[in-house]
Amino acid sequence: MRTSTAAHTATVILGLEAAGVLVLAIWQVLELMAGAAEWLASALALIVLTLIAAAAVAAFAVGVARDVSWGRSGGIVTQLLIVAVAIGAATGAYAHPLIGLALAAVAVVALIPLVLEVRRAGIARRAAEHGDDEDR
Repeated sequence: MRTSTAAHTATVILGLEAAGVLVLAIWQVLELMAGAAEWLASALALIVLTLIAAAAVAAFAVGVARDVSWGRSGGIVTQLLIVAVAIGAATGAYAHPLIGLALAAVAVVALIPLVLEVRRAGIARRAAEHGDDEDR
């Protein structure tokens, strides 16, 4: 099975995002060890959720590389969630517009190859179904 350029690009971006989320979890652990957390239970829960998110994004990268639909779908949902976080980062009382813009830019750059790959997979599936009907 040959991987398309869009699938390869999406896989790389999702892999980098998974690594970024893992770095965030490590930073959270370091902050916890430095005593920056007021509530230990909340801090631990946040670290666990961050590790789960890193594992999920890494799994989506593997799924895209293996050309399975759940990988593409999960990758798209991940990018939409990143856009939501970017909007939150760019607005509000503690806004950091440049951080929000950077997050949104990464999500949009990742969305493009993911959507192209969904389109390619749909065309391939329809062609395979059409070819099966003609053989009968």
